Amino acid sequence: MSKGPKLARPDTGGANYLDLVCGWVQYLCPQHWLSRQVLRATRIRTPWFKTRQIEWFSHQFRVDLGTAANPDLSTYRDFNSFFTRALRPELLPLSADDGSLLSPVEGTVSQLGRIQEGRIFQAKGRSYSACELLGDDRQRAEPFHHGDFCTIYLSPRNYHRIHMPISGQLREMIHVPGGLFSVNGRTTRAIPRLFARNERVVAIFDTQYGPMAMVLVGALCVGGIEMVWAGSVTPPRGKSIRVSDYPATGENSVYLRQGVEMGRFNMGSTVVLLFPKDTVGWKSDMASEKLLRLGEIIGKTAT
Repeated sequence: MSKGPKLARPDTGGANYLDLVCGWVQYLCPQHWLSRQVLRATRIRTPWFKTRQIEWFSHQFRVDLGTAANPDLSTYRDFNSFFTRALRPELLPLSADDGSLLSPVEGTVSQLGRIQEGRIFQAKGRSYSACELLGDDRQRAEPFHHGDFCTIYLSPRNYHRIHMPISGQLREMIHVPGGLFSVNGRTTRAIPRLFARNERVVAIFDTQYGPMAMVLVGALCVGGIEMVWAGSVTPPRGKSIRVSDYPATGENSVYLRQGVEMGRFNMGSTVVLLFPKDTVGWKSDMASEKLLRLGEIIGKTAT
């Protein structure tokens, strides 16, 4: 089995001094140990403790409780249940399957555009390869070599369940171990090949428009990544890439309609979407720093 990627040392690239300091602090800190402590703390069910956590977090990050299916903070069994809270049913995306590409999350566009010679733009002076991102498998990455990508950042205040941008048949799930650097703007500018170094779960779907990769990237204090068909994928973490294949038919087949939940972050992070060349066309207003609502149309598929 191939080994997970090594941690990166930050270099200057397009980063300023504060970006580099942020990168070095994270490089030196015990990332996985800290994330394990956060995982434990966010699952404590002692009433006064979990309620204090939830109230502080809601105030600190100005969480919009009006969108939550359950706005009563006292009824959540622990902080993680609040963090992965469901939305009101009328706010969930609907499956149209009319060629529209829906935003899979509530978040902010980090970057999007063409995959140039197999490389994905991260930030000024930074890029990484699609092959690395997808688990160092050239055959898996080949369909996306000259394709398109969109990277979406989820802040702490966002809804942290991920939904299907288009309908698809799950073909493969890959867990790639790695670091747990933060994925905020400073770290993105400071750490080379950040998204190809952090721990991540890759889901490859076959759609009527061709293959689609959805990459759920872990980050500092992200206590776990869950998929609806597999439950918790991280932790456990391990040191080797794990690949799970899914048949197109039969008991273990997984087909997900556009708009349904496919996974969730236990604490926030980033989703990267990959499509083959000439598969999608982004809406004209799609650009870095654009705020996205879950389920809003972000592009059209080639029909």
